[in-house]
Amino acid sequence: MRLSPSSRRIFFAVDPPEEARAHLARSLDPLREAAGAPRWAAPDRWHLTLLFLGATPDDRVSPLVEAAGEAVAAAPAMRLRLAGAGRFGPVRRPQVFWAGLVGDVQPVVDLAHRLATAARRLDLPVEDRPFQPHLTVGRWPPRRPADGTLPESLAGYRGPVWPVTEVRLLESHFGAASRYETVAAWPLR
Repeated sequence: MRLSPSSRRIFFAVDPPEEARAHLARSLDPLREAAGAPRWAAPDRWHLTLLFLGATPDDRVSPLVEAAGEAVAAAPAMRLRLAGAGRFGPVRRPQVFWAGLVGDVQPVVDLAHRLATAARRLDLPVEDRPFQPHLTVGRWPPRRPADGTLPESLAGYRGPVWPVTEVRLLESHFGAASRYETVAAWPLR
């Protein structure tokens, strides 16, 4: 998808702390060179996407930031833990390797719903599929050998518990120096 000069590729996210990411990364180490492993994302890029909006017109970003502030203010304190793993896509053609979450998951789902409602009120397109909290750790390239059973080896995984301290609105910049830039951030109580 090409962005118009007056739009930005944005999404809302929660970042696990370094300790939680490092713990999960160590648990994934034995799988990194496995036959049929996905292309692994760097741990410093792991985040829990609450709402992906994609190409968003510049003139909608400020109203979205204001509306999101109200949505985040209604969120209670939350504690999460990365736990277990799974995949999107069938075992023979997996697409995404993800780590699951336990703890205060329902408040996270509620927050994602409030953010989606705020975006819809601004006439921004929001996916209709239900929100499934997860942390994408790898993607299988199409038409390459893939072992969709690899997530099963992390079925019993349990990382450290961590407080959700902030929700961020991020902008994706792709290219030679792919990166995320914080557009706005809201602390959680």
